[in-house]
Amino acid sequence: MFGYQGGESTETVARKRGSMKGAQARWPFMTRYDLTTIHNEAQLTTLVRDRLGLSRPAADAEVALWLDGKSF
Repeated sequence: MFGYQGGESTETVARKRGSMKGAQARWPFMTRYDLTTIHNEAQLTTLVRDRLGLSRPAADAEVALWLDGKSF
């Protein structure tokens, strides 16, 4: 999701970096390491749920709201 996979265009890398900064602004508890190891929405939701102590539906809603309009 946020991690670099190699061979990606400059635009893709810039978009991922921007998304990482946006995620850290939204959820300050996330480290750069956390973000580079997240590969999909389910992993992001689980991290948000566990760190904030939210229910699964609440974490799903929070992540879905943040992801709205973003492409990965």
